[in-house]
Amino acid sequence: MSRLRDGLPRNGDPRPHFVVCGADALVYTVAEELANAGHRIRLTVIVPPDLRSDVPDLGTLRGIRVVRAERLDERTFRAAGLADAAALALVMPDDVVNLHAALCAQAVEPDLRLVIRMFNSGLGYGVRRLFEDSAVLSDAAMAAPAFVAAALGEVAPTHVRLPGRTVYVARRADVQPEHVICSLTAADGAGRVDVLPAEPAAEAQQPEDLVLAEATGRPAGQTLAAQRLVRARKRRRHPLATFGRAVRAALNRKLGIAVVITLVVTAISGTVLAHAAEVHGFWKSIYVTLLTAVGSSDVEENRNAVAQAAQLVLTIAGLALLPLITAAVVEGMVNARLALARGAVPNDRADHIVVVGLGSVGTRVLRQLVDLGLEVVAIDRRADARGAKVAEQLGVPLIVGDASLEETLRAASVATSKALVVVSTDDVTNLQAALNARAARPGLRVVLRLFDDDFARRVEDAFNIDISRSVSRLAAPAFVAAMLERDVLATIPVDRHALLVAAVRVLGGAPLDGAPLSRVDRALSVRVIGLSAAGAEWVDWAPDPRRVLGAGDRIFVVARRAGLRALVEQATPPAESLLVERAETPGEGRDQRP
Repeated sequence: MSRLRDGLPRNGDPRPHFVVCGADALVYTVAEELANAGHRIRLTVIVPPDLRSDVPDLGTLRGIRVVRAERLDERTFRAAGLADAAALALVMPDDVVNLHAALCAQAVEPDLRLVIRMFNSGLGYGVRRLFEDSAVLSDAAMAAPAFVAAALGEVAPTHVRLPGRTVYVARRADVQPEHVICSLTAADGAGRVDVLPAEPAAEAQQPEDLVLAEATGRPAGQTLAAQRLVRARKRRRHPLATFGRAVRAALNRKLGIAVVITLVVTAISGTVLAHAAEVHGFWKSIYVTLLTAVGSSDVEENRNAVAQAAQLVLTIAGLALLPLITAAVVEGMVNARLALARGAVPNDRADHIVVVGLGSVGTRVLRQLVDLGLEVVAIDRRADARGAKVAEQLGVPLIVGDASLEETLRAASVATSKALVVVSTDDVTNLQAALNARAARPGLRVVLRLFDDDFARRVEDAFNIDISRSVSRLAAPAFVAAMLERDVLATIPVDRHALLVAAVRVLGGAPLDGAPLSRVDRALSVRVIGLSAAGAEWVDWAPDPRRVLGAGDRIFVVARRAGLRALVEQATPPAESLLVERAETPGEGRDQRP
């Protein structure tokens, strides 16, 4: 158990001690969120001696202790007082460094609660199994819903990626009944709105009520296999369209102009030559023209000057024509092959969303947009980007090029797109791409990722960018919630309330151990949306309420903060719940300094 569940810290100070380790902007935002979370805590932040320039000064945060260390090893953790810590957040920008630090921290304090940042989701599953009391989070996963919501013009980030599915908040009237997971609000007709109500009867349901729904990216009732079959049939029905896209991809504008100019010169010179040499008949004119063009003509001294000049120009044009045709054929074949393999972007594509940057954030944004059934075009400067294979699997066209260049944005048909989401890791490229896209289409919705939060706010105001986001600012609340709560996956703003999507594990000897799942559901407080059996990663998103819970089961819920706290107590043995209450009760008359 973590220190919050294991009793008071060893030094007798009733204030929980939290430790945060990081090297980029996320370490500052997590520390700031903890310092402003409204809890009386002790906070230690471990950072390398030389922090990145985009990390604000930690000294501006009051009441924290800063430890600078080259390595996150046992010696560093002991010096930071990890032995009496309630939780440790490892938010270094390297999965291997975080895993090594977690192993070292466990050697110092085996019962420590760990909150670990992981980019690789597969590795994250393994790490979660390795450490009993841990939460493995991805800042990319936490930030992606905000970018998706901003691209769609929504007020709040309402799309959340869960294991195997994406869920979102919508009006009941906009969702097929079979895709509704649970009700989030219900109007009683008298002006009162209940949050997390019991599921209303069909006749009591209002079109404006908010619901949590599953994003499938396909029509209601259609299976994934059926969706793939329909896509395959569509491709077979339109072979000419596929061929046309390949031909358009094969044509290079500059090379095409050169070929056309050369052909025009050849035609004019051939006509003049045939007329001056008194060649009669259409076929004979073509014959003489083509032979001269390929350099097979003989010098005719007896011809007049006009014929000789035309023959000279034609011979020179022929010498230029052959390599141009060869270059056009070779480049065309290469481009057509790539277009057929990846899927070219039709020139008439419209109302799609362009995603720039297929790193950890961009890949998750791409997945969620496709889950929502939206047309997407991706851009990345590398053909082997993290999300390139994902784009290929989802049938999303990928343009390899520099998004800061106008021709790259034109290739993605940005002038006819619905929105541009720029989430690469280069602030300069992101800003340049946003400005060029705005120049191509002044009213375009632009969602821009910038690393520095203050810079993001200023760019939004100065350049009239619709939405500029800092990933660290978006992700930090989830990391803090995981340290203060248990397995909070996302926060969904609904009305004036904040609902938490969380996974709570049932411990042996807890009140819920051996109880039916129906006991968890509480109107206006907690709604069950899924269940994962002990030791399994697979989640049952339609669990039977009569299912008897056992130790190790994970319950996925949407809850209010007080409801989640009560659920955690139900999932914890009574003796440990008492210790949690003692650990979370602030002491009186204690020194607030670390």
